Amino acid sequence: MQKKQYRTIILVLGALAALGPFAIDMYLPGFPAIAKDLNTDIAHVGLSLTSYFIGIAVGQLIYGPLIDRFGRKKPLLIGLSIFVLASLGCALAPSVEWLIGLRLLLALGGCVGMVASRAMVRDLFPLKDIPNVFSTLMLIMGVAPIIAPTIGGYVTAAVGWQFIFVVLATIAAAVLFAVARLLPESKGADTSISLKPRFILRDFSSVLKERTFLTYAIGSSLASAGLFAYISGSPFVFMEYFGLSDKMYGIAFAMNAAGYITGSQFNRLLLRRQTSKQITLKVGMLQFVAAMALLFGSLTGTLTAVGTLLLLFSFMFSLGIINPNASALAMTPFTKNAGSASAILGSLQMGTGALASAAVSYLHNRTLLPMTGVMAFVTTLSLMLLVSYHFISRRSLAASPVYETER
Repeated sequence: MQKKQYRTIILVLGALAALGPFAIDMYLPGFPAIAKDLNTDIAHVGLSLTSYFIGIAVGQLIYGPLIDRFGRKKPLLIGLSIFVLASLGCALAPSVEWLIGLRLLLALGGCVGMVASRAMVRDLFPLKDIPNVFSTLMLIMGVAPIIAPTIGGYVTAAVGWQFIFVVLATIAAAVLFAVARLLPESKGADTSISLKPRFILRDFSSVLKERTFLTYAIGSSLASAGLFAYISGSPFVFMEYFGLSDKMYGIAFAMNAAGYITGSQFNRLLLRRQTSKQITLKVGMLQFVAAMALLFGSLTGTLTAVGTLLLLFSFMFSLGIINPNASALAMTPFTKNAGSASAILGSLQMGTGALASAAVSYLHNRTLLPMTGVMAFVTTLSLMLLVSYHFISRRSLAASPVYETER
């Protein structure tokens, strides 16, 4: 692969992967304005986040078999077209119920980019390069949450929240054009793959039987669920609890997204000295400490806006390291059914995120606890899983004859 082609592919895959986060984050500063215009409150507007996460979780399970059967590009073009139309529909939503439903459709269209981008990385790059490729994608993806809320804040203030979705439709149309013209087909149609439900379930079952996949897919999903709890709770925490303006909220959100980017790029340095397994376990402990500090500060009433930002930055920095390594470890065992594996991985991440987001909205009590409590809970579960797998793997290795000989 030529260097120029490599860069082009990475940029287009990064844009595909970033479209979902952009659609999540860009309209967050508009929550108060949306609630006012649609005669509801922020908690109910937050359900449009939950519906989006559900749509992504379900949609990825649909696209996984499709991109294995028909190739990567055709489903991409169809899904992105749905995203464009649903974005325009959100701009015209007459009620919060319509917005919630259209956000579900938006997710069902846009999630194809998340599935296809991970599968295409597995198609196009050698195993040893995949963690670094994912780190590069994280860099591109990380730009989205930095600029999206800032753009959303200015768009809301200047012309109204409806135009946020017009901007989203324009961006998706540009990505659609790039996929059609610049992205090569990494895997052609495979007629041996059946789309009958029993065969799809069989493929999913074979993926779930891989212990390595299951561990890192669930572990990374729980770690990422803390991010979705933060996304769901942050509009209230920063704009109502701490009293930041919509523009200042965009800046605060960008700072935490910068933590995610910094972590993903620092991961490149860590990979020179340690394996992905070692890094994931150690950094999972750092994320746990940050989450517990947020919970403790919420319970004692000692958290300030600055303190919250610093701890969230640490949490996001850790997640930026965990995600590329866990994703690479989860995808490594697969070739033929990489699309199904990518779909399950993404579905688990977004399904867990939907539950975390819904929990924050359901537990809303005008304090910091719903957000920080959910973040601490899912992070604890993630660390417990990773630690358990680490010790089980070491015991299995120690018991094997090969290990005894080499030791």
